[in-house]
Amino acid sequence: MKRGMLGEAMQGERDSPFPSTSDKGLDVLVLGAGVVGITTAYSLARRGFSVTIVDHETGPAQGASFANGAQLSYAYTDALAQPSLLRKMPFLFAGFDPAFRVRLSPDPEFFRWGLAFLKNCTQAQFDSNTLATLRLGLESHAAMANLRERHPFDFAHTTPGKMHIFRDEGSLDHARTVTRIKRTAGVEQDILSPAQAMAIEPALHDAGPIAGALWTPDDEVGDPYRFCKGLLTVLVKRYGVKTVFRFSAKGIRKQRDEIIVFDGEDNELSASNVVVCLGAQAPRFLAPLGIRAPIMAMKGYSFTAPPGKYAPTVSITDSARKIVYCRLGNTIRVAGLAELNNRDPAPDPARLRHLIDQARAAMPYAVDYTAIGSGWAGLRPMTPNSQPIIAQAGQRIFLNVGHGMLGWTLAAGSAERVSALVEQSVGQPAQIRKTS
Repeated sequence: MKRGMLGEAMQGERDSPFPSTSDKGLDVLVLGAGVVGITTAYSLARRGFSVTIVDHETGPAQGASFANGAQLSYAYTDALAQPSLLRKMPFLFAGFDPAFRVRLSPDPEFFRWGLAFLKNCTQAQFDSNTLATLRLGLESHAAMANLRERHPFDFAHTTPGKMHIFRDEGSLDHARTVTRIKRTAGVEQDILSPAQAMAIEPALHDAGPIAGALWTPDDEVGDPYRFCKGLLTVLVKRYGVKTVFRFSAKGIRKQRDEIIVFDGEDNELSASNVVVCLGAQAPRFLAPLGIRAPIMAMKGYSFTAPPGKYAPTVSITDSARKIVYCRLGNTIRVAGLAELNNRDPAPDPARLRHLIDQARAAMPYAVDYTAIGSGWAGLRPMTPNSQPIIAQAGQRIFLNVGHGMLGWTLAAGSAERVSALVEQSVGQPAQIRKTS
């Protein structure tokens, strides 16, 4: 058996032995060390499970969690599939929308996903999917608050509120309709006039003409990378969670009462149960098991820079340009673009330049555009209905995947749901472990 990284990840230990397949103490393997995997490990460990986190990278949050939009948008759970997008399909397929691209493919999975997406483009499905994800968002809000109270480490968390700005009356009217839908779930969002929006966020004076804004004062922000590092330290030191990095899981097989995860190079890990939190990589990993996960990669971009002379304080989403501006401590994170069915995680310099140009055109003084560091790109795991897949997929195999553009927002709530499924499966009483 070969050797790799095991132990306290924050200390960067290398070349420690993998747990042997005879180690019965590993109750759950969590595959994936992004925000979904790390929060899943936390929820399981709190319930008394012995947990090992497994990831092919050298540390946590190296994929889609590394530099995403950073907004914890608990009330903004609008499904991507909706009637208005259906009407724009010919425009999108022709490549006329520079912010949203679709890469056509002869892959049967692409067509299956696309047909399922089209079925969700009705008003009834949009309402249902948006409300279902909203309920999970509210659960996640509560779970994150509980986590922060229990373990108050720093990840640039604040509650500045979130403002969606709309450039035309049609988009603003759509926002009014969705707001009425969400009120049935007890969520209050306010439609603001341009003057009201600028009174809350003066930086909008330099954002060009707007028709109005949607204001959600309780939405939060936080750095997902710092969160994963901080929570992993808590997991290792207070809950005894183990880590195995640089382990590229290739498949699963069952052996008596265990699940064996192997990497194709004679390395194996074993546990009683496994939770798959592999994001956009989940479908290919699960396919050999006969488990279909309808997930399509959607590539997005971001850059981080110092604030400009008129930097926003609240989080801003420019709905027309599909760009978000988020203050993280003494920096501004700008994220945007969407490329469906693009599985290449490497940043395309031309696309990154487009994002920068669009951000500068929308809010020229929000960011110090002369001090932008290297840009970033990540793959969002999109389902046809914009709801994550949280399920038991087989004996001892659980899924927590498909969070789309809301992985950071939905991670804490999703972790609680999948951990409850594991708990129910093994018949273990719900005893939440307390730590100082």
